Amino acid sequence: MTTSDDALTYVYAAAPLETGLQDALSGLRGIYGSPVLFVTAPPGADPGPSPPLAFATSHVPRRDFNESALKNHFEDLEWLEDVARAHHDVVQALSTHTTVLPLRMATVYQDDDRAVQALAEQHDAFAERLAQLAAHTEFGVKIYLAPTAAPPDTGPAADADTGAATNPGKAYLQRRRAQHNAQEAVYGQAQQAAGIVGAVASRYASHHVRHPAQSGALTGPAENVLNDAYLVPEAYAEEFRAAVEEAVGAFDGIRVEVTGPWAPYSFAMPPAEPRHPATGEEPGS
Repeated sequence: MTTSDDALTYVYAAAPLETGLQDALSGLRGIYGSPVLFVTAPPGADPGPSPPLAFATSHVPRRDFNESALKNHFEDLEWLEDVARAHHDVVQALSTHTTVLPLRMATVYQDDDRAVQALAEQHDAFAERLAQLAAHTEFGVKIYLAPTAAPPDTGPAADADTGAATNPGKAYLQRRRAQHNAQEAVYGQAQQAAGIVGAVASRYASHHVRHPAQSGALTGPAENVLNDAYLVPEAYAEEFRAAVEEAVGAFDGIRVEVTGPWAPYSFAMPPAEPRHPATGEEPGS
């Protein structure tokens, strides 16, 4: 296990060292087109029946992934998108062959030996989580509200009390009130749909995570009001998707999006801060 002086060891995920992992790595390329390799560490004192674990890794340029470079890169959206896509593609490729525990993007170590040491230190925690994720997959369920347009200005209308034409200010307020009422009705539909999604999903999913609603460029003109993730046994994956889509198909004014299957990003425990980061210093020192 070697790493050149001008490279760091980038870690995508942890996985059992089984035939599936080695099959997945054959010809797989990661960040900057670098080959995806693996490093292993011996299990703890009481490994039990579980196989040894491996980190899926690549060697990446130190100039781009050292601590100071990452601080600058995290403000470069184009660079971030490219790295995130490569990271995701590797994790997804692994997940089609074996159980995988995704690690946080930009988890890097000084060299392969440091990565092995980190894997050994966290071996038992990783093994326990991988056992819980085995034969499961992640689905996302999002609910969006379609934008509610303001009612058109149809000119002066008769006042309901006097029969006289309303003035422009009062007509504007009436239109705004109508828009507000329509939006409230749509929110009510979304709330009802969310309750149904939760009830249906609970029949299939073993775990559930509620993420913050998305906003901005991620959603476009629609408003995201629900952003949930479900961990579903692979045997029920298609039943889960079909049941959720059927349960919410009759709602107007909202859009329900079911995505997946994905590698279980939402259910991977947060990795501990690397004790041997690329700088050779403890975090925060």
